[in-house]
Amino acid sequence: MDETRANEPTPMQNRTTVERKSDRELVVTRTFDAPARIVFEAWTKPELFKQWWTPKSMGMFLRSCEMDVRVGGGYRLVFGHDDSHPAEFFGRYLEVTPPSRLVWTNDEGGDGGPVTTVTFEEKGGKTLLVMHEVYPSKEALDAAGTGAADAMAETFGQLDELLATLRHGAA
Repeated sequence: MDETRANEPTPMQNRTTVERKSDRELVVTRTFDAPARIVFEAWTKPELFKQWWTPKSMGMFLRSCEMDVRVGGGYRLVFGHDDSHPAEFFGRYLEVTPPSRLVWTNDEGGDGGPVTTVTFEEKGGKTLLVMHEVYPSKEALDAAGTGAADAMAETFGQLDELLATLRHGAA
């Protein structure tokens, strides 16, 4: 069953699409008005990542962000609300190819976590980002639901805002 959702266009008319490609695969895409090098940095530098990753509308924030972005390195993200127990996401990097590709595990769910691949393809100063998640089974993807992927529309909008400030700062 293919499902496709898109958020409202941002002022720059970039859209985030979320599509279930198969029983085990989810793909999220968006074009960013920035070079791949800058978009890649926003995914790999903790001080930048913290500024856009958590959907602000949910009242959540990143309490800590540890990233050792190299093959075999790990990451640990801790976030939550002011009054809640924190949630942790962690895993290890399987592939790091600046500025075009990142692959990591999602180990917080044990052996049932997906593997995430993000590619950054630059064309004319813009970057097509494709985030591809492969789950170990249909049941694992069904259990994850599409809520987290749908939240990517908001977080990618926040990333767009950050990239605009980075572009202006670099100009």
